[in-house]
Amino acid sequence: QSKVEESGGGLVPPGGSLRLSCTASSFFLEYYAVAWVRQAPGKEREVLSSIGKGTSKTLYADSVKGRFTISRDDAMNRVHLQMDNLKPEDTAVYYCALGPSWKGGLREDDYEYWGPGTQVTVSS
Repeated sequence: QSKVEESGGGLVPPGGSLRLSCTASSFFLEYYAVAWVRQAPGKEREVLSSIGKGTSKTLYADSVKGRFTISRDDAMNRVHLQMDNLKPEDTAVYYCALGPSWKGGLREDDYEYWGPGTQVTVSS
């Protein structure tokens, strides 16, 4: 069964950095648009960033622009989310999601295959 998986979450102090990774069995990520989505307790899910097939097209939500960077490593079949200058409000479960094509937006409905999520906690 095809599976999407996130890794790299954990506990980090404010101002720190983490790198999340997304991989998938039975999917070649290079053929999919990929998004990172988070959900904090009591809040709606928020699409943070997306990357199209290849590396030329990326989008970021205002809440993470300038702090988070999405990138592909097609040789390793991974997509990463580098998160710098983390803040307590970044605490959430972070999900990787795949879609058949990049539609130029930050909409959950564009993505069909989701991982189970990884917890990120920013706290001193």
